[in-house]
Amino acid sequence: MRLGVLDIGSNTGHLLVVDAHGGAAPLPASSHKQPLRLAEHLDASGAVSPGGIDALASFALEAKAVAEDKGCEEMLAFATSAVRDAANSDAVLAEVEARSGVALSVLSGEDEARLTFLSVRRWFGWSAGRLAVFDIGGGSLEIAGGCDEAPDVAWSLPLGAARLAREYFAHGVPDEDHVRALRRRIRAEIARDAGNLLRAGAPDKAAATSKTFRSLARICGAPASSEGHLVPRVLPAAELREWIPKLMGMDHDALAALPGVSASRTHQIVSGALVADAVMDIFGLEALEICPWALREGVILERFDQLSVLG
Repeated sequence: MRLGVLDIGSNTGHLLVVDAHGGAAPLPASSHKQPLRLAEHLDASGAVSPGGIDALASFALEAKAVAEDKGCEEMLAFATSAVRDAANSDAVLAEVEARSGVALSVLSGEDEARLTFLSVRRWFGWSAGRLAVFDIGGGSLEIAGGCDEAPDVAWSLPLGAARLAREYFAHGVPDEDHVRALRRRIRAEIARDAGNLLRAGAPDKAAATSKTFRSLARICGAPASSEGHLVPRVLPAAELREWIPKLMGMDHDALAALPGVSASRTHQIVSGALVADAVMDIFGLEALEICPWALREGVILERFDQLSVLG
């Protein structure tokens, strides 16, 4: 079966076309993405601006056409924190559907964490034992942990890299006062519910997903994406901490020249690094293993699980 998965995130709209069936790994057949940066289209009241709605509706219509051209039998379309947290979320969804015919479902933060956990569990398998999973998106940080395919604990925090960059670094290169204030906020918010994960003891494997974690791992020496998904990649805590002061001192061009950092995401690399550092410090992790599967794969896997039950 060929499926289209339309993921509307805080930074990017991404249509992933996959060939999949129950019991097999989803095989990517096509990918179509566009920077939307919805987090930057919020007005003072927290509503998505008309320009942001226009961009989202246009991309949804475009993605629908691509999915049809690629022969998708079904398209699973969802939005995450940028739409979920918008003051005019319902109006955005209605307008997008009216203009494009695409009905976006909005995932809760807990569902984001749960589905990402499912994909990481399937990637690493049962040999991973008790698993902890972390995902830094544009608008939120998801945390989940457990021994089964469904996590024992799963929650979301408003600590996305783009959100924090917009709030603290809107005027360019961050100064020490803004970094110190941001660092305090990140650590206080993560520590508040850290016991949810820590009370079960140290995980057997700690993993991370998302573009932010992949970029940070690449900066710290992980293999390039061109070497394939099966090559192990790790983000070491000690190396990341050495890199943070260097990242803070770099301008846009210097950051964009780093391996694994796209020009459109340079503004959020420092905030993402501070979140990643806090995660590893508060949960006592020396490193995070990077998983190539994330939320989109979790959505696909859950859909095929449902079909297998119905079939």
